[in-house]
Amino acid sequence: MPPGNPPPSARRGLATAISLCVATAMAASMAVMSAGPVVAHTGHGDADHGDAFPYAPASRAAKAPVAVDPAEAATLGEEHAEDHARTRKAMADVGEYPQTTRTARLGALTASQEKANASFDASEFGRFREYFQSPDFAAHIALLPTGKVLLFSFERIEVNPQKEPAPTDTIGKPNAGRAWIWDPAKGTGADAFTEKKPPVVNMPDGKNEPRPAPFFCAGHSFLPNGMLGVFGGNLGGNGGSGAKLSLVFDPWAEEWYLNKDMSVGRWYPSVVTGADGRQVIMSGQSELGWGTPTPVVERFPAANQAVPFDKSVKPNGWPVDKLKTEAPFKWDYPHLFSLRDGKIYGLGRSVDQQWIFDTAADTRSDLPNRPDVNKNMPGPDGGEWRRNYGSAVPLPAGFRGPDSVLVLGGDRNDPHTYRLAGGKWNTEKPRAFGRTQDDTLLLPNGNLLTVNGAFDIRDYGNGPYNPNADLKYRQVELRDENGDWKLGPVQRLPRGYHSNAVVLPDGRVMITGDELQQLANDPDITDNNNGSIEIYEPAYLHQGSRPQLGLVFNPTVGYNEKITVSTSTPGDVTRAVLLAPTTATHSVNTSQRHLELRIKSRGGNFLELQAPPNAAAAPPGHYMLFLLNEEGAPSKAGWVQLKPPTAATAKAAASAAATAKTKASGD
Repeated sequence: MPPGNPPPSARRGLATAISLCVATAMAASMAVMSAGPVVAHTGHGDADHGDAFPYAPASRAAKAPVAVDPAEAATLGEEHAEDHARTRKAMADVGEYPQTTRTARLGALTASQEKANASFDASEFGRFREYFQSPDFAAHIALLPTGKVLLFSFERIEVNPQKEPAPTDTIGKPNAGRAWIWDPAKGTGADAFTEKKPPVVNMPDGKNEPRPAPFFCAGHSFLPNGMLGVFGGNLGGNGGSGAKLSLVFDPWAEEWYLNKDMSVGRWYPSVVTGADGRQVIMSGQSELGWGTPTPVVERFPAANQAVPFDKSVKPNGWPVDKLKTEAPFKWDYPHLFSLRDGKIYGLGRSVDQQWIFDTAADTRSDLPNRPDVNKNMPGPDGGEWRRNYGSAVPLPAGFRGPDSVLVLGGDRNDPHTYRLAGGKWNTEKPRAFGRTQDDTLLLPNGNLLTVNGAFDIRDYGNGPYNPNADLKYRQVELRDENGDWKLGPVQRLPRGYHSNAVVLPDGRVMITGDELQQLANDPDITDNNNGSIEIYEPAYLHQGSRPQLGLVFNPTVGYNEKITVSTSTPGDVTRAVLLAPTTATHSVNTSQRHLELRIKSRGGNFLELQAPPNAAAAPPGHYMLFLLNEEGAPSKAGWVQLKPPTAATAKAAASAAATAKTKASGD
């Protein structure tokens, strides 16, 4: 039994009570738009999918007599049960959400975006270009090494954005996952999307109802062969119970593989790929339901299974194994990063949950408490202080990989950013305001871009489950090489909880996610396209010509070896960088990485670049290679796979270099 956890019987009782609180908390949130002012509900914490921070209506309805459920009164007490009865009644009064409202909302957002962005110079702030419909909510996202984007989430159980669309507490067939691929090369129409259904599984919920694996609210990272490992998901019930699912998505064959179950269920885990190419899995609520975080640390593939470096190797039916070291995070979705020392840094939502994990030695050591300005205040539910879901990014640090992390989101009242470097925390320059549910990305030039955000879970500044958003949460924010921030243009939709974004190989940024806002602004709720995607073009795409990257002659390369590339603009190239493709959910993005590459030699239209020195600098896997000019404008990316050198890769690299030199001398 994990230390500090109550015995199983007590946990079952707690889970039942939490389940009741979550259900009525959701109901309270649904009623906000019609109930007016709100006061804090003294129920439980921030369970998932609209469980958020519970509220109850504080209007005349709060004084009207209601019928109390005797079972709830016996479990929770008369007063608490009465709160639940009132919120259920409020939920019944919400009503439906007509198409006319959705259409009008989207029209108003389109008009306000155009008006707000008229004064922003694209060459300084970038601009929003395309907005189009998508068949998936994209609570999870992954830029695949094929250049396509994997979107996955859940089958909705509700289309009213004032209600909860996810089957968090649903047990049985409606609790199912779904997945789609968007191919940017095919444009923005229906033909650009292809469904990739998850494996059909029979979940251990007693229902005997096979359905596509309910992997939403899982954790994920990339394997060295470019495949995506996905761990955990939703078993259903008890405010969000962890599934033991372990899957891999193959971007080359575009299919899912089902692996052996983990030893424990995980609802909201985090996953990171270490320097050895293995995926380390931490945290998440167990199969017992909300309030039972697991300290168990697992690893994929297991130590007795070779790490897959080649795309011909299909991880199917493979096991995980456990480390001896535990990760006792009190709250879910911690940020995990593998830094240049080869160790994994686990940065939890509580200020005192900051650790270093050495997976080779199987040890854990303490880091100092994070100096959050609000650390002495009560938490959002009146209990212990912790950050909500927000961004954290490993900062660029030259050729040898990142050695620091910037934590910058998750606190609506704190605009400051916090940098962990050398085992110490420093307070860095603030953003314009605090926001949660934000997504901060490393751009090819090393600058940062924040998109999306909200006041809180399901709250955009006007109360939970109220789609009307404070304009500022639609405004992007940009950080330059000096660490200074500035606000930029606004996106079409406000996107908070379950929002996502990735940098595409052409340098654009794809923004998506947040099923409530997508449902609230759906131009046709009767079709299958209930999601949406927006494209942001950073300023570097509006500053004149860009360098051109031609061929990457040795796209698979060993560490410290030469990468030979061609370019038709050799005189414009001043830098070369690797940018990792990212996979993210709930503002957690463990895959981000930016590395400079040394330009070792130039000859005609050919450049010789030097790969990162070792796997600690850049874990094995696929990276986008960009050439940049003096102004920081990137080329379109080519793809490079880093992996430990073998005789074959060394021979191929030497041959590619020789060929390039021969061509260069003949020009």
